[in-house]
Amino acid sequence: QVQLVESGGGLVQAGESLRLSCVVSGRAPSNIAVAWFRQAPGKDREFVAAINWSAVFRNYADSVKGRFTISRDSAKNTAYLEMNNLRPDDTAVYYCAAWGGYSVTYYYRAPLYDYWGQGTQVTVAS
Repeated sequence: QVQLVESGGGLVQAGESLRLSCVVSGRAPSNIAVAWFRQAPGKDREFVAAINWSAVFRNYADSVKGRFTISRDSAKNTAYLEMNNLRPDDTAVYYCAAWGGYSVTYYYRAPLYDYWGQGTQVTVAS
């Protein structure tokens, strides 16, 4: 019903930046929520950032506030995660997720999201 495809990952040095993209296709609701989660080796999947499609709400994990920015381009059906001042502990597989609404309270909970991409690897060298 909804397909998400992430891209933009790669290998960077600490302090550098990357921008991840998440292309949304299929029968997406008009005001979907899109979020980014990440999973490092041996760790649980953790919330990174979320946005509703109208961009009224944006939320970030404490670990990325001030460094990462989530945005969307409705004309391109694409959500972005701009990651600045990357650190080695940002290394993870980054996943795009979506659902047909937005929770201002529980946006950080992975089980809320119905659709997931396959992930894109981000590696930050120390």
